[in-house]
Amino acid sequence: MTVTTPPLTKQAATGVLTGLALGDALGFPTEFNDVPSILAKCGPWRRMELPKPAFVTDDTQMTIAFGRGIRTAMDSGLLTPERMVGPVRAEFVAWYHSPDNNRAPGRTCLEACELLDGDRIWQEASRTGSKGCGANMRVAPIGLVPGLSDEQRAGAAQLQAALTHGHPTALAASDLLARAVFLLAQGAEPLGLIGQLRSYAYENSGRYHTRWLGDLWRFTHDASPEAFISRGWEECLTALATVQDALRDPSPETDPCERTGDGWIAEEALATALHCFLLFPEEPLTALRRAACTRGDSDSIACLTGALAGAHLGAAAWPKEWSERIEYRSDLLSLAALWDS
Repeated sequence: MTVTTPPLTKQAATGVLTGLALGDALGFPTEFNDVPSILAKCGPWRRMELPKPAFVTDDTQMTIAFGRGIRTAMDSGLLTPERMVGPVRAEFVAWYHSPDNNRAPGRTCLEACELLDGDRIWQEASRTGSKGCGANMRVAPIGLVPGLSDEQRAGAAQLQAALTHGHPTALAASDLLARAVFLLAQGAEPLGLIGQLRSYAYENSGRYHTRWLGDLWRFTHDASPEAFISRGWEECLTALATVQDALRDPSPETDPCERTGDGWIAEEALATALHCFLLFPEEPLTALRRAACTRGDSDSIACLTGALAGAHLGAAAWPKEWSERIEYRSDLLSLAALWDS
C-alpha cells in the first residue's frame, strides 16, 4: 500500500465534511431528475452553481448525527462497540424525531430509526433486506478519526450501517467508503485507489466482525456469518470492477450513472461517487458538478464524491464563497476540529 504522510496544513476532516455537505446541497435540487431536465434547469453542468440558500438533505444530517455519536463514544475512552452503540443509536433516534427531518429521508432509515426508539436490541431494528445508500452516505467521519486500528474503523463503519441497513452489501460498501476516505486523507494517490480498495475487499471477504455485529447474520437466510458477509463483498467487488472499466475509457460528458449505476443502492453509490471523483481528482468542483448532474441519487452521489475529494485535497479544495454558505456549517466545523491534524 502506497501512503504518504499528509501535509500538516491539509485539514482533511474539514475538507471531507465540507465537501460532502456541498455535494449534498448541489445535488439536492437535481435528485429524481434526468440529465436533460437538469441541464434545462441549471444550464451547462460544468457551470452549475451552489443553490441559495445551500440547504442539505438527510445525508448531511445523518453524517452529523454519526459524528456526534462517535464523539460521545470516545469521550469515555477507546472506541468499542459497547461504547458506540448507545450514543449513535440515540443520535439516529434524535434525528428521526427532529422537525428538521423533512428533506425526503429514505424509507429504510425512517423504519429502522422508529424501531431503534425503544428497548429492543438493535439487530431486531436493522432492515437486513435493505442495501440502500443510506448506509454509506453518512459513514465518512469514521475514516477521519485518528488513532483507530483497521479493525475499529471497519467494525464501526459496518455497525453504523447495520443499525439501519443490515444487508451485507450495505456493510461492505460502508466499510469501503470509510477506507477510501482514510487512505486519501493519509495521502494515498487517487490513481491507485481502486486497486487498494479491491485488495482490501479480497482480504476481508470472509471476515465477519462478530464483536461489532453480534448475531446480525442470524436475522437473514445465510448459513453462517462468513456466508452472510461474503455476499456483500462479492457485490462490492463487482461494483469496483465497473469503476475500473469505466475509467479505462473515460467519458466525462456522459452521465456516470450509465456506467456505474444510479446510486440508489449502496454499492452503486460507492461506485458512481468513485467514478466521478476519479474522473476529476484534481478538480473538486468539476467532480461535484458531474456527480450532481446525474439521473440517479444525485445528492448522495455528490455527497460521497465531495467526501472523497475533500479527503484528497483537504479544506483548500472548496472556495470560501461556497463553504461559508453551507447549512450546518458550524456543526460540521466543530466535528472537523476534533479530527484535523
